Amino acid sequence: KNSMPLGALLKEGFAIASVDYRLTPVAKFPANVHDIKAAIRWLRAHAGKFGYDAQKVAIAGASAGGHLVALVGVSNGHPKLEGTIGAHGDQSSDVDVIVSFYGASNLTTILNQSTPHGLSVRVPALELLLGGHPDKHPEIAKLASPVFHVDAKDPPLLLIHGDQDPQMPINQSLELLGRYLGKKRKVGFEVIFGGRHGGREFYDEKRIALVKKFLDKHLN
Repeated sequence: KNSMPLGALLKEGFAIASVDYRLTPVAKFPANVHDIKAAIRWLRAHAGKFGYDAQKVAIAGASAGGHLVALVGVSNGHPKLEGTIGAHGDQSSDVDVIVSFYGASNLTTILNQSTPHGLSVRVPALELLLGGHPDKHPEIAKLASPVFHVDAKDPPLLLIHGDQDPQMPINQSLELLGRYLGKKRKVGFEVIFGGRHGGREFYDEKRIALVKKFLDKHLN
C-alpha cells in the first residue's frame, strides 16, 4: 500500500482506497469478489465520515487484481457474486468505471493461450482459485470469467496490457475488448509495445494521464 502505483491521482482530486481481500490459500472464489463488493459498500456507507464523494466509484487493479476488478465491474448485482459480507447491505456495490491492467478475462481459454512459463504460474493459481483445474470446474470457471458477464449495461472499461506479457496473454484483454465492442459498450485499449507483466511503463506519466482522462470523462 505504501507504493500504490496510482497515487499520483490523489493530487488530481481523486479519493483512493486500497482494498484487502482474502487470498485463495485462505478462501477460494468467490470469496475475493464478495470481499471487494463489501469494501465498496463500506466506502459508500462511510463517505460522509471521511469526506469523499462515493456516488460514483471507479475500480482499478493489475494482474490478479485486474481480473478481479473486471469481474466486479461487469457483475453489478449478480446474486452469486454479491455476497452478504459486511454490515452495509443497504448500500450499492455497483461500480461506474473499470481500469484493468493486464488482467485475465476468460479462465476457460487462458491456459490454451499461455506460454510454458505462463502455464507454470497459471495452472497452480487457477487450481487454488477455483478448487481445481478449470476443465474440471467449467461452471465455476465461467462464473469467474468477466467475458461471460458482459451485457449492455456494463460500465466503461479501460484495458492496459503489454504485448510481450509472459504470464498473462494479451489475448485475455482482447477477448474482453471484443465482448465490449460486441455489446457496443464504452471501452479503451492501450497496448504497451514490448511491455511484459508489469513495470514502471504501465504507471508512467503518459499512462497516468490516460487513466485520468478516462476517469474524468466517465465519472464526472
